[in-house]
Amino acid sequence: MTDPTKRASPAAAPDPTAAEHLDSWKEIAAYLRRDVTTVQRWERREGMPVHRHLHDRLGSVYAFRTELDAWARTRRPPATEQRAPEEGDAEDREIEDPAAAEAGIPPPGGQPREGAAPLAGRRYRRVAWAASAVAACLAALGAWHLGRRGAAPDDPLAGARFLKLTEFDGIEQAAALSRDGRFVAFQSNRDGRMDVWVTQIGTGQFLNLTRGSAPEIANPSIRTLGFSPDGTLVTFWVRRADAPGGRDISIWAAPLLGGPPRPYLEGVAEFDWSADGARLVYHTPGPGDPTFVRDSTGSAHREIFSAAAGLHAHFHVWSPDQAFVYFVQGSLPDRLDVWRIRPAGGIPERITHHDSLVSHPLFVDGRTLLYLAADADGFGPWIHSLDVEERTPRRLSAGIDRCTSLAVSGDGRRIVATMASPKATLWRVPIAEARADLSAARRIALTTGNRSSPRFGPGYLLYVSSKGASDGLWKLQEGAAAELWSAADTRIAGAPAIARDGRRIAFTTRQGGRTALWVVNQDGTGARAVTTALELVGAPAWAPDGKSITVAAAVSGLPRLFGVPLEGGSPTPLVTEHSVDPAWSPEGNLVAFSGADVGTTFVVKAVRADGGPYRLPPLTLTRGARHLVFMPQGRSLVVLQGEIRHKNLWLVNLKTGDERPLTDLPPDFEVRDFDVSPDGREIVLEQVQEQSDLVLIERPPPR
Repeated sequence: MTDPTKRASPAAAPDPTAAEHLDSWKEIAAYLRRDVTTVQRWERREGMPVHRHLHDRLGSVYAFRTELDAWARTRRPPATEQRAPEEGDAEDREIEDPAAAEAGIPPPGGQPREGAAPLAGRRYRRVAWAASAVAACLAALGAWHLGRRGAAPDDPLAGARFLKLTEFDGIEQAAALSRDGRFVAFQSNRDGRMDVWVTQIGTGQFLNLTRGSAPEIANPSIRTLGFSPDGTLVTFWVRRADAPGGRDISIWAAPLLGGPPRPYLEGVAEFDWSADGARLVYHTPGPGDPTFVRDSTGSAHREIFSAAAGLHAHFHVWSPDQAFVYFVQGSLPDRLDVWRIRPAGGIPERITHHDSLVSHPLFVDGRTLLYLAADADGFGPWIHSLDVEERTPRRLSAGIDRCTSLAVSGDGRRIVATMASPKATLWRVPIAEARADLSAARRIALTTGNRSSPRFGPGYLLYVSSKGASDGLWKLQEGAAAELWSAADTRIAGAPAIARDGRRIAFTTRQGGRTALWVVNQDGTGARAVTTALELVGAPAWAPDGKSITVAAAVSGLPRLFGVPLEGGSPTPLVTEHSVDPAWSPEGNLVAFSGADVGTTFVVKAVRADGGPYRLPPLTLTRGARHLVFMPQGRSLVVLQGEIRHKNLWLVNLKTGDERPLTDLPPDFEVRDFDVSPDGREIVLEQVQEQSDLVLIERPPPR
């Protein structure tokens, strides 16, 4: 295998000429012959390709004429939207291709408007559909497709049947489907810990292939399960902390009918065989996920791609004609898109423009790609389809459940999806000399929706509650809960941060794909947006003087820490490398933060208040929950350590590097966030429980 430390230089897209550039909302609107509000709505709701960067003007936007032309030619207002008409909607009904407009081509079936240059485009009617918001996702999927009997024939799920494959208590996830469509492999905690299971469709019988023998097998950021080309082996991703030679990540395999698992592809994180089984594409877990192609004999392998520093490349899949390798590239966890590259290497080509959580691309025929994608505000993900020649994404699934994995048979007739409904619960856990187990934890009784992102304030507990498409900021004090802030169709994207005096709260929001940094008083008054000009990432933290807020913002797609003044002025760069989720020490002399993910881990780093380097003891944590909290004395840091899906709280001495476990939680207890009380005597935990099931989607035979 090629040395994974020797990688090709990161490929970049060709630089458009100055004539291609539109450098503001005003220029974009003028080019499309609409007002600024309309084009901003198109970008927010319909994925119009607009880019952002942080250079001379923080948060400035730009677009390319060729991308706008291609989008305008194929634009279709989302059929899944159901809302009251708004001002400007009349303009949405006629979509024009600016390049065609300049050439004087009238719209199909129409004439140029009087007093205006001839415009090109199409007219589409919005398709209304309804599904009960409280119906199960299976019912929502079926009802949605029944309601679209008049859908275009290129809808890949038109006429499909939806059947539940599993109804266990707990989790069934990460499904894979054999090429002949007869067997489904999946992960489940049915026997107490996460194992690899297999079932033959229609039998109702399930076989545990690993029986607790695999150390760590869950990783939602990649395709963890698969089948060998002949269908005799079920393959699975494994992470071993005690692996020899530093190869902690590999692919293992177990016989389909049972038997001891054994290594399959050592040092490989993810792979896909071509349709004829002659070629293998795979990536290793090194920086940039170096990607290789080789033949079935293990020879003639070559590196074809490696992502730029701080970015990842996952979910590789061959196109049916083997002309391209498709994959998901971007910044984890939720700034991703589908790309493709030739098997011989070269410059990768971007296929989608979601810039959100994207995963599991796969082909159901020669041109139709299915994949999962969240919307611009992070809701979902749901199933999307894309004609790889026309490049117009369509959302196909709906409902209250998220879709977390997708698999397809070799002929594209059968699809298996994982539908999941997460639930969050808050717990109080004491900090003592001995490890605290679940018997020492006390559940916090709340009646407000889903609860997340708990934070201790002086005499109160702050948390986020989700209901529908909106989040609210709530305060629990003396047993009574009160809402401090909420806004329609707005998510609280970064966990709240409480000022040292407890009087003010900072948090970040996402609405229509745009982020904002907010401050509100602890009684809910005085809410105001501090800035809307940055692409914010992660949670904020109050600077020691209380006059600015430290938060990560994307620069060329990667997060960097900035200080944002409360009373106006330009944000000040604090950390120039990959940095997110800051935590200030009680003395205010240093700020700790999370570095870039490499494989499944990231390094905790720190800088001084002036941005100068500060050396911490070596501390590497596993991807997943990454909140950092200083103990009140400032000499120790509380972190989450363990597997990707199961972690415990540990106390790390910042002088000596000594570590001490604080909790001993059961294997099925997943901690997503936490905080430490101001006196350092108690921890509040956010436990996430994900009830999920597998759904079989059977497509009708081609006509």
